[in-house]
Amino acid sequence: MKIYTKTGDEGETSLFGGRRVPKFSLRIEAYGTADELNSQIGVVRSLKPKPEIDTLLEKLQSDLFILGTDLATPVQEREPERVRRIESGHISFLEDAIDRMEERLPALRYFVLPGGSPAAAQIHAARTICRKCERLAVKLEKEEEVGKLPLVFLNRLSDFLFVLARYANLLDGVSETIWKP
Repeated sequence: MKIYTKTGDEGETSLFGGRRVPKFSLRIEAYGTADELNSQIGVVRSLKPKPEIDTLLEKLQSDLFILGTDLATPVQEREPERVRRIESGHISFLEDAIDRMEERLPALRYFVLPGGSPAAAQIHAARTICRKCERLAVKLEKEEEVGKLPLVFLNRLSDFLFVLARYANLLDGVSETIWKP
């Protein structure tokens, strides 16, 4: 299979189901930002974080492929046997991981500045990409149906990434910097 098809040379691409849309369409922006987030997670993993963090990130990368497929496929064209979707179990996984990490973290009494260890700083960057993806998906939902679960997943994912950055700092022995207005 060739990597290039030449079908996008005029500025359009195909959605699952064959419908052609401009490459600047909101749907393309949304799933493209999910891909950007997945790449940022790859950057974090390249820093060789603690195994516990890396295991969570590897699972997250797989789930982000599912999110991308979900966002790339119009609801009316989804075929369960051909297209994986975000499910409640993906959200439960994030919530359970957040709860486990928060048990070991000091209580959050102040805002903290993004940063810390190299892995934590890059996780904070991933969190901001996640928020961008969420904004785009919410905007897309106003124009055409996306479904509730991808939106919930993205909202929970940004919480997960915030807690994961704090947890990475804890495991790396790096103190968080408290924001002082």
